[in-house]
Amino acid sequence: MAAAAALGLERGGCWWPLKRYGRLESATAGPAPGVWKVREREEKGLLSLTLVESGHFLIAQGPTLLEGFSLIEAPNWLRAERKGDCVLFGSKIKNASRMFRVQFNGDSKEQAQEHCSGCIQKLLQYINVENPNGKIQDQTPLTLSQATNSKQSETSGLEEGEVRTCSAEEEQPITQNRLCIRQLAQSMLGEASLELPLAYQQSALNTEELGPFLRLSLMDQHFPAFVEQVECELRKVINE
Repeated sequence: MAAAAALGLERGGCWWPLKRYGRLESATAGPAPGVWKVREREEKGLLSLTLVESGHFLIAQGPTLLEGFSLIEAPNWLRAERKGDCVLFGSKIKNASRMFRVQFNGDSKEQAQEHCSGCIQKLLQYINVENPNGKIQDQTPLTLSQATNSKQSETSGLEEGEVRTCSAEEEQPITQNRLCIRQLAQSMLGEASLELPLAYQQSALNTEELGPFLRLSLMDQHFPAFVEQVECELRKVINE
């Protein structure tokens, strides 16, 4: 948990020491190919790759975050290829593409490859990983408990409070068990001062978990765009 600990995150997960981290940077002008900007482990503190239990992928050198994102939807935009003790990552979101690579560290070449294999096994819970021969290691399927938890999360929240859709003309005063989705959206955007039912006043995270969760979210390079999209969708709900 080197990266997570250095960044003030005390959450479960696994970490591996890195020998090198490189990011492909675009050429400043013209059609010239990009150049690799490489960081070595001896330069500015421990270089490590961490996979947090929440599904966050972190690469850090000391307290400096080099890569940070969630792997939950990664199959849609992230690709990985292993070669020996190295892994090359490539991502494409809309029209923006980027590449970075890591080389694992160890007391010997064999140990470095073992560290790489251990990381790959964890990554396979989220994405496919290609080998140099073109063979793809498939994602590990969800366990029964994970599938059950996912199903429960889809149906939770309907017992203690009911949310329904309605137009502005149909809005009624909020009761303890009934809430209009338009009113909820207005409350979340701070456009209405409403006393929400008790079911909506309780957080699923306790105080100890909230801080690390917010830190992980802010480190996710996709989080700002996600927040903007959520706000846009909430405004669509209000204007329906």
